[in-house]
Amino acid sequence: MSIRSSTEQIREKKKLFFIREERIISAALDLFFSDGIDNVTVSKIATRAGIGKGTVYKHFMSKNEILVRIMLDYEKQLSLNLSEGIKRAEAGESGAAPKAYFQSRLARPELDRLVQQLEIRLADAVDISAQLEQLHSLRRSNEASLSEMLSRQIDRGVLENVPPHYHYLACWALAQGAVELCFNKSWNYRLDTEELMDFIAGIGITMGNRGQYRGKRVKKND
Repeated sequence: MSIRSSTEQIREKKKLFFIREERIISAALDLFFSDGIDNVTVSKIATRAGIGKGTVYKHFMSKNEILVRIMLDYEKQLSLNLSEGIKRAEAGESGAAPKAYFQSRLARPELDRLVQQLEIRLADAVDISAQLEQLHSLRRSNEASLSEMLSRQIDRGVLENVPPHYHYLACWALAQGAVELCFNKSWNYRLDTEELMDFIAGIGITMGNRGQYRGKRVKKND
């Protein structure tokens, strides 16, 4: 066997491993949405994915590892979108960062809500502490990047002169409420949910702009 053919085989095995792993995650998500987190076992995930239970354990050592992988995948995609939004904001598109944030969180409210539920569930899970630290590290990095960008926009007079975290936590609070709205039985009977989410995102993009705030002034350097 040539070195080249051996390398190609290894590459193909890695590709198939990745494809199978994605199939496991997709099957797990389908089941969590339909049956609830507590009612889904590794065996059920394996059956939905069309593979043996033992094969699942070649990818994930426990159900918790599957759960935290879902959280990490979601957070990495949100971070990527947010990073692109920050770059556009620095280039002059002032509302690009909150726009990217709202679009990421409100695109699939059911997934966002699931991730929130998983975070509460796994907060003290010792077996996945390394993955949880990776998650928190991503968020700290995002927070630092946002604070720097927002400070510059405040200094330029684009945004209200309040502490930077007021701006990004206001966005978080609005997105949080919008996601919960989708599952509130008093309001989720409406058929225009997608349009409503777009409207809420539009409000979120501009709500921190200079001149809109009417409350007590708390400057960013106070």
